[in-house]
Amino acid sequence: PNVKFHFTPTSASWLNQVEIWFGILSRKALKNAGFKSIEQLRSAIEAFIEAYQPNAKPFVWRKREVKGSQLRNTIRNLCN
Repeated sequence: PNVKFHFTPTSASWLNQVEIWFGILSRKALKNAGFKSIEQLRSAIEAFIEAYQPNAKPFVWRKREVKGSQLRNTIRNLCN
C-alpha cells in the first residue's frame, strides 16, 4: 500500500489543526482539479479561503492516548 506515516511531537498540537484545514482545502477545492499554472492554483486556494471564512468555526482537538497495541493493530490493518 501507498501509506506514509508522519509522526509529530505531542507538543505540536497546532499541527493537527492545520492538517484538518489542509484536508478540507484538499477535498473541497483541489481534489480532481487540473491546474495549468501556479496562478490558477493560487486563485483556487484564495477563492476557497474567501468562501470558507464567513462560516469557519474553531476546530476542537482532543489529545487521546494511544497504547502500543492499538498502534500496532492500526498499522497492521493499514498494511493488509
